[in-house]
Formats: sequence, structure tokens, C-alpha cells
Amino acid sequence: MSEEQAEQLMQQMQMLETYFSDLSQREATFHSVLREATAAIESIQSLSKQTESDTLIPIGMGTYIPTKVSSSNKIVLNIGAGVAVEKDFPSTINYLEARIKEIEIALQDTSAKKQDAAARLEQGKAQINQMMQSTQQSKSG
Repeated sequence: MSEEQAEQLMQQMQMLETYFSDLSQREATFHSVLREATAAIESIQSLSKQTESDTLIPIGMGTYIPTKVSSSNKIVLNIGAGVAVEKDFPSTINYLEARIKEIEIALQDTSAKKQDAAARLEQGKAQINQMMQSTQQSKSG
């Protein structure tokens, strides 16, 4: 393997490592969003069972206001691009479950890409090791 080929391989490895890191961050973000969506569904289901409940509303910097939530069966849902709509509990749960399915698909795709990148990284490392061994053998022989 020539020096130029070795340099190209090292550049490819660096790009793959960056790509792998980006995929890992994306995967962590998807997991976080899934947890948040699941928690939201659980909260809505809990609210639908009670006519009134005590809760804390965060107002920033770790401070909260105690308040009572009356179950009006309406949720204000941010659907993106600064647009929020009012929906009933079942519609909101359906919307969130659909989003969860989309996120799960994206997570599976990201995981598959991450596995592929990991395999290519291992292959590149094996090539580098092989190159180093052949260089050492040619120097000692």
C-alpha cells in the first residue's frame, strides 16, 4: 500500500468516525424524544382519569408554581413551525403515537447506519493493522 493510499484510508477513517459520532448523537436524541412522547401519553391518560389534580408548573431556573389542573379534555399541541392546535385527549394520544412510530422507524434506520459505519470502521482498522504489519515485515526482512 502506498503512502498516498494510506493517507486516503486515514482520511476515510476520520470521516467515518465523525459520521459514527453524528449517528450516535442522533440516536440519543431519538431516544430522548421517545421517552418524552411516552411520558406525555402517560400524563394525558392519567389526566383523563381524574377531573382535577395537583401539579407543578415549571417557570424556569428550577422554580415551580403549584396549581390545579382541571380536566377539560382539551390539550394544546404544538404541531411544528410555531403552530399549535387544540385537540381532545384521544386525538392527541393518536397524534403522539403516530409520531412515536415515525421516530421508531428513524431510530431503526439510524441504528442500521450506525452498525454499517461501525463495520466499515473495523474493516478500516484491520486494513491499517495489515498495512503496518507488512511495513514492519519489509523493514525487518
